[in-house]
Amino acid sequence: MKKYMKETEWAKLVAERLDTELSGFHVQAGKKLTYANEIIEYDEGSSLYNEMGYETDILIYESTGEKKWKPRVVIETKINSVTTHDAITYSQKASAHKYVHPYLRYGIFIGNRKHYPLPGRLFRHGAHFDFMLSWKGYEPLEYEWIALIEIANEEISASKQLEEMFLNSRNKDRIKYFALHKPLITKSIKNTNE
Repeated sequence: MKKYMKETEWAKLVAERLDTELSGFHVQAGKKLTYANEIIEYDEGSSLYNEMGYETDILIYESTGEKKWKPRVVIETKINSVTTHDAITYSQKASAHKYVHPYLRYGIFIGNRKHYPLPGRLFRHGAHFDFMLSWKGYEPLEYEWIALIEIANEEISASKQLEEMFLNSRNKDRIKYFALHKPLITKSIKNTNE
């Protein structure tokens, strides 16, 4: 692997490898996803609107028919470091995408960080992220790859469950939940030399 890599190159490599690991789902770098529909005018109950989209770094989506698909997980990528501005900007993008797709899960992923831990600015300014992940290099250590796969699978499941909750909220035969709890799950390393 190259010593220096562009963020888009790295995202594409991760997406291609992840695509081989997630059965029943597709992973693509650079796929556009709508974040807003601006109403231009109304015509007898229908509306003319302008659809606006952001290009996602990595998108995990589910095919639902010929030429039909549903976004499940967006992963914003950064390499080397992340600034406070990055954290605020990407968190705001997460909020915009989730407003249009309320079942969507969203995270940030930093590669080639050279060290741990995740930067505190992500905790402070990343309110709309469902997960955060960091790798020391461009290539993952085994436990880093396993963590990415586990997170991706858990976020896909969460997306599907949220979708069911939103779509069936008024159905009399729906699952009747009496509690919702979003736990905080972290993974750490014991040896600080890693």
